[in-house]
Amino acid sequence: MTPRIAPSILSADFARLAGQVRTVEEAGAAQVHIDVMDGHFVPNLTMGPIVVQALRAVTTLPLDVHLMITDPGKYIDSFVDAGADHISFHIEANGDVAGLLDRLEEKGVGKGLAVNPETPVEEIFDFLPRLDMVVIMTVHPGFGGQAFLSENLAKVRKIRQKVDTFPEPKKLNIEVDGGVDRSTIVECREAGADVFVAGSAIFGSKDPAEATRELLRLAGS
Repeated sequence: MTPRIAPSILSADFARLAGQVRTVEEAGAAQVHIDVMDGHFVPNLTMGPIVVQALRAVTTLPLDVHLMITDPGKYIDSFVDAGADHISFHIEANGDVAGLLDRLEEKGVGKGLAVNPETPVEEIFDFLPRLDMVVIMTVHPGFGGQAFLSENLAKVRKIRQKVDTFPEPKKLNIEVDGGVDRSTIVECREAGADVFVAGSAIFGSKDPAEATRELLRLAGS
């Protein structure tokens, strides 16, 4: 699959958010990653549907919403109505996973499951046929700028191997989220990931456009 860079606005300058998103879009970013945190599932509080709505007005890129919240079922409709193109929620969160996937399917948005570092990836295997994307956390979720946990790339390999056993071909994006930068993106790609969330590596750089282009080059695009 073609590698895709998904800049995380968690690390962006919110006073210049529209301009920064346009900059990375012009540089080749494939989607915008939006980290939603509730201060309960993770020890941080971030943005809600109003930010998604604002972004929808300034970019045509797909909006990739990552719900790091305890009760995703309470907020799915709000994020869909705001303009989310894809929603991922955590296998560790509350709620019936199959039922939540049903709701996303009914809404016509992309369906994703995220897996924390301490969670065995086998816990999501039964749901793989229904997913468009799996999000492998390579940091402990909650804050940007953390060190990359390379041992979690074994989960990427396991998912690719599992999908290869399906009787029918299955297109499944594997997104790596956390600590992705110029020093780690190559090993992520070699493990089988094809979507790379990068926050501080892009928006923390002096030139976010060049940082985006460099990550794309390193990922093999």
